[in-house]
Amino acid sequence: MARYTGPKCKLCRREGTKLFLKGDRCHSDRCAIEKRNYPPGEQGRARYSRRSNYRLQLREKQKLRRTYQLLERQFLNYFKKAEKMKGITGENLLRLLESRLDNMVFRMGFAPSRATARQLILHSHFEVNGKKVDIPSYKVNVGDRVAPREKSKNLLVIEESLKSYGSRGTVPYLSVDVAKKEGTYVEEPTRDVIPVPVEENLIVELYSK
Repeated sequence: MARYTGPKCKLCRREGTKLFLKGDRCHSDRCAIEKRNYPPGEQGRARYSRRSNYRLQLREKQKLRRTYQLLERQFLNYFKKAEKMKGITGENLLRLLESRLDNMVFRMGFAPSRATARQLILHSHFEVNGKKVDIPSYKVNVGDRVAPREKSKNLLVIEESLKSYGSRGTVPYLSVDVAKKEGTYVEEPTRDVIPVPVEENLIVELYSK
């Protein structure tokens, strides 16, 4: 399965904002953005004095795609699905991305990053409504319960991640019981509570050309 294997901090620097790709490191002063808040490369400090509309649209698309760690074709498929849904396309896109199982595991505090969450899911450490699921892109529906499988509840990475749950920020559309190590997707989120700093209308404009 194709995936990005390069330096994750370089992606954050390229987009000029924290994408929270490396877990707790992103919340510390060791974050690359804190030290070098300019694009990577030899010409990083002097890059892109011209800000065209296309460039702004492209950067917003790349920022969102890299936040959820998707390949271009995967991201485009989500956009096409969002277009066919009722409502505002940009908000539909964000809701679809938020409902991915790997994102849910990350948001619920079971993993320090989406990359770790994806690995745990692929190794069959999680279940949805009591049934094992090993597909990171699995769509979690409202009312679904997500939890580590019984044999996986004592994994060190899950226990350590849950200890810092809350300090990384929580979202109102998820309910998490840290003691029981389970979470529930309570309701579909509105745009104002999805903690992703992106202008989704620019992405819609980019794909609508």
